[in-house]
Amino acid sequence: MNKVSPVPDALVSQRFDVALSKMLGVSRAKAGALIADNQVSIMGRVADKSTRLGERDVLSLDIVEKPAPEEPEALHMGILYEDEDVVVVDKPVGVAAHASVGWEGPTVLGSLLKRGVHITELGATNRRGIVSRLDVGTSGAMLVCKSDLAYVEMRRQFSQHEVVKIYHAVAQGHLDQAKATIDAPIGRDRSADFRFTVTPVGKPAITHYDVLERLDEATLVKVNLETGRTHQIRVHFSSIGHPLVGDPLYGANPRLSERVGLDRQWLHAVSLEFKHPRTRLWTTVTSEYPEDLQRALGVLREDGVQPAE
Repeated sequence: MNKVSPVPDALVSQRFDVALSKMLGVSRAKAGALIADNQVSIMGRVADKSTRLGERDVLSLDIVEKPAPEEPEALHMGILYEDEDVVVVDKPVGVAAHASVGWEGPTVLGSLLKRGVHITELGATNRRGIVSRLDVGTSGAMLVCKSDLAYVEMRRQFSQHEVVKIYHAVAQGHLDQAKATIDAPIGRDRSADFRFTVTPVGKPAITHYDVLERLDEATLVKVNLETGRTHQIRVHFSSIGHPLVGDPLYGANPRLSERVGLDRQWLHAVSLEFKHPRTRLWTTVTSEYPEDLQRALGVLREDGVQPAE
């Protein structure tokens, strides 16, 4: 695509990346990548993605359409439960839930399809069958719907907060209360891409936790999510001064992360409890800690364990 385009009146004073995403119908991240790659520029002046557009600005678009690389398969992704309606995978770290702009690694959905697993056609493009996600850096149990019946019912159960989602996490420092609830709205952090924060204008978010084990430098907790906002557990624990071990995006101590050998947050989805969409039987699926989290927890335990109150 080679063309020039005056800035539409409605987009004057907007950030370059925001305006471009609206003009091209792409994500803000994709727009930022096009700007950084000099495929889109403002004629006559130097600009980056945060530059505000003026009414006389003209954009030069020299976009090279690149074929999408073939997605690799997550060969080490295990299956925890499967029947004609649902499949619950043991998602490893480094695997995304589904394809997205800028992600070239393996995905849960793509890997299931490569294995010949039938997935319902219901759902948005590239997200079919997915009713709840885990971050790339979070491991554990994740459910995908195989049948149309399951997609409709499980989407309802997740939206109505009927599914019990249990995580284990290791937070830095000592949590004062043995059991508590963090009720704080979460929204996008305007100061940093891909980061979220507690903000009055955010969406409601509720996290319940129970202390399982007190360590010298950290606390192992069980977490029950009442809502499912992006990065919810990471944001909430950071907001109370106890970021998750290994999570630099939300304030983890890099020296501690290095000492325990983690390059991702200590967070694992240990179980999903839901009413089966067809049989209506209460179903529980569990996942064991992966090797990297077990090793990190072992290092922390070597420093000493305190009695839980």
